[in-house]
Amino acid sequence: MQKSIKKYFALFALPTILAFLVIFVIPFILGIYLSFTKFTTVNDATWVGFRNYVKAFSNKEFLNALWFTVKFTVVSVISINVLAFLLGLLLTRGKKGTNLFRTIFFMPNLIGGIVLGYIWQLIINGVLIHYDLTMTSNANYGFWGLVILMNWQLIGYMMIIYIAGIQNVPKDLMEAAQIDGANRFRILRSVTLPMVMPSITICLFLSLSNSFKLFDQNLALTAGAPAKQTTMLALDIYNTFYGRVGWEGVGQAKATVFFVLVALIALVQLVITRRKEVEN
Repeated sequence: MQKSIKKYFALFALPTILAFLVIFVIPFILGIYLSFTKFTTVNDATWVGFRNYVKAFSNKEFLNALWFTVKFTVVSVISINVLAFLLGLLLTRGKKGTNLFRTIFFMPNLIGGIVLGYIWQLIINGVLIHYDLTMTSNANYGFWGLVILMNWQLIGYMMIIYIAGIQNVPKDLMEAAQIDGANRFRILRSVTLPMVMPSITICLFLSLSNSFKLFDQNLALTAGAPAKQTTMLALDIYNTFYGRVGWEGVGQAKATVFFVLVALIALVQLVITRRKEVEN
């Protein structure tokens, strides 16, 4: 079997490798190159060095979008994971109707981001209109509207991952802790949390990356209003690339910075949480 796998590995892996190169690697490298050029199409690119990056970091809209995205990500990641973990604890107690509740909480993750954005826009504006307000009249309403939407969409998904981790905690450890006189909080802190660190690693990575890359929900819910104060990084890059003539290179530079930023943050998070797994 091993000899057969080695013999035909290249044959079966080649189509996937070629597709990966054509669809991801080559466009990615070309995108980095274009971030150092001024262009309207790939064929008329002119090298300008770091000028696009200087323009990007001199652009107040980009810096505001970066700060807004960071604030949103911090609040969303904390709230999503805390609530998802608590739901996971509640739905692993063997109560009646547990499977039904798991399905209901997971269902919002199946709805597209654009649809979710318009749905929550109608719901939240329907409440605020009684006070002569809308989400686009104040950036704070737009911020919390995005947080609510993101929580509603992702909590159920993260809950399923936490449930899988909680169910894999050895029962003998729980029983031993109870025999030693540990209360529920002590068991949670000293037994459950350390044992579900792999699930925490996955959930933090997914919620962190999804929050930073949020685009369609942002476009549908607020579209950056008012005055682009609720514009997140992905939407700002889109507006720069397609909304300003001659700024295509700047938009590509912003996209490159965006990729590096998300990759570094995600890598640091993975390293930190993986170390916790090893320690425990």
